[in-house]
Amino acid sequence: MLNLSENRIDHLVEKSSMKSFGKLKNLNAYTYSRLKYVLLIVFGALLLSMFLPWTQNVRSKGELIALNPEQRPQTIQSVIAGKIEQWYVSEGMRVSKGDTILRLSEVKDDYFDPELMGNTRIQIEAKEYSKSSYQQKAESLDEQVMALQQGQKLKTEQARNKLKQNILKLQSDSMDLEAAKIAYDVANEQYKRFQTLFAEGLRSLTDLENRKLKWQEAQAKLLSQENKYLTTKNELINSRIELNSIEAEYSDKIAKASSDKMSALASRYDSEASIGKLKSQYNSYGVRRSNYFVLAPQDGFITQAQKTGLGELVKEGDELVSIMPASYDMAVQMWVKPIDLPLFEKGQEVMIQFDGWPAIIFSGWPGISYGTYKGKVLAMDNFISDNHMYRVLVRPVHDKHPWPEQLRVGAGVRAITMLKNVRVWYELWRQINGFPPDYYKTAKKDGQGVKNEAK
Repeated sequence: MLNLSENRIDHLVEKSSMKSFGKLKNLNAYTYSRLKYVLLIVFGALLLSMFLPWTQNVRSKGELIALNPEQRPQTIQSVIAGKIEQWYVSEGMRVSKGDTILRLSEVKDDYFDPELMGNTRIQIEAKEYSKSSYQQKAESLDEQVMALQQGQKLKTEQARNKLKQNILKLQSDSMDLEAAKIAYDVANEQYKRFQTLFAEGLRSLTDLENRKLKWQEAQAKLLSQENKYLTTKNELINSRIELNSIEAEYSDKIAKASSDKMSALASRYDSEASIGKLKSQYNSYGVRRSNYFVLAPQDGFITQAQKTGLGELVKEGDELVSIMPASYDMAVQMWVKPIDLPLFEKGQEVMIQFDGWPAIIFSGWPGISYGTYKGKVLAMDNFISDNHMYRVLVRPVHDKHPWPEQLRVGAGVRAITMLKNVRVWYELWRQINGFPPDYYKTAKKDGQGVKNEAK
C-alpha cells in the first residue's frame, strides 16, 4: 500500500466489494476532526492545571533512631581484664536491668590470692593499732612536756628566789663590810693617837697594847667581813649560773619531748595515709570482684555477642555484647543538603514514608497522598557530618494516624518536607531554571494558626 513496488496489482482488486477499504477511507476525516477536539480539551486542561496550587517540598533520606541517647542500641564493655567463664544469656533474649549476662574470672597475678580482701583487712587493722599506739605515745609525750614545763616553772622560781636571797645577802655583807672598814679606820686612828700619847708619857704601855689589840681585832674583822662579802658574791654568781642552767636543761628536755611527740604524730599521720591507701585498695578489690559479673544496664534485648565461647580472654574496654533497650521513643534522622538547610526550622511539617510500608505519594498535593505519616522537625545540627550533609531530627505527630508500632530502629525512611504553597506554573518555571525552593519561615499570628512567609 506504500506504492514502493513497480509491479502494481491494485487494478486487479475490487475495492468496492471490500468493507474494510470503505471504512478506512471514511475514518481519516472523522479521526482528524475528533483528534482536534481532544487536543483542544487536553491543552485547556493543561493550561488550567498550571494555576492549581502546588506545595513545594524537599526530599531527603534517613533512618529511624531512638530519640534519647540512653534508649539507643549500645554495647556493653568489660571494665576489667579477665577470662569468660560462663554465659547466662543468649542472643534475642529479653533481660531486665541488673540481670547477669556473663561471668569473668581473674587473669592478673596481682589478684590471684583467694584471701586477698581478708589479708588486706588484717593489714588495715594492724595499721589502725599502730596508729592508736602512736596516738597514745603522742599523748604521753604531751603530758611529759606539760610536766617538764611545770617542773621548769618551779625550779626556775626556786632558783630565782635563791638568787634574790643571795642578792639581799650580798647587800647585807656589803653593809657589814663598810661597817668593818669604818671600825678599822677608827681603831687605826685611836691606835696612832695612843702611840703619840705613849711617846709623850701620857698613856701607859698597857693602854697602848690594849688599843693595839683592838686595832688588830678590827683588822681581823675587816678581813673576815671582806672574805664573807666575796663568798656571798660568788654564791650570787653561782645562783645566776644555776638559773640559766635550769632553764637550758628544761628547755632541752622539753624540746626533746616535743620532738618525740612530733615524730609520734608524723608516724600516726603516716599510718593514717597507709590506712587510707589500704582501704582504697580494699574497696577497689571489692569493686573489681563485683565486675566479675557483667550486668544488664537497662531493660532490653540481647542482640549480638561480640565475644563468644568459654575461656576467651578480654581486655579492659573490650566489647562483650550488644543490647537494644526494650522501650524507646522513636524519631527520624534524615540528611539534607547544605543548600536546603536554610529551608528548615523547628516545628516544620514532614511527610514520611517508611521502608516496608506501601504508599502512594503526590508530593505537590500532600492531602491526597496515602500511606505516609506526619512528623515535625525537632532539631537541626549546626555542623556538617562526615557525609557532607546536615542531620535533622524529626519527631512523630500524635494524631489519628500514629506511627506503626512495628517500626524498628535502623529502618530506612524517605521524607518530604512541606514548604511554601505556589502555583504549578511557578514550580515548573523554578524547576526548569534550577532555582531552589522559596525560603520561608512559619510564624504564629496572634497565637492562632501558622502562616507561611516567603523571604
